[in-house]
Amino acid sequence: MDEHNGLDYILSLHGTRVNREDGYWWKIEAWTVTQTAFIPHGIRYNLTLHDNHNTRVFGIDNAHTIKTPRKGKFSGRVVYDHQHDSPTDKGSPYEFHSAYQLVEDFLPG
Repeated sequence: MDEHNGLDYILSLHGTRVNREDGYWWKIEAWTVTQTAFIPHGIRYNLTLHDNHNTRVFGIDNAHTIKTPRKGKFSGRVVYDHQHDSPTDKGSPYEFHSAYQLVEDFLPG
């Protein structure tokens, strides 16, 4: 891993769009921002998988806050890092470890 835990790697993927043979496609957007309490890693990102009708069916992003569960480790926290598991999912917390891990979680295998 580089000294930024993959920051340069994910930034190099910004704008990548891949069309799959089944009609689905995915894209990666990532850019640097000022570090804050809510975005301590200093990157904004949006990794999405879309079906053949251009509907997002899965995504991991930090574009907005989500409502956190009443119980558990995310209880009462303001969470920006989250994932959407379906087109109607409002988001569930995603535990950001590194940019490398983010890409691996999005593109397993």
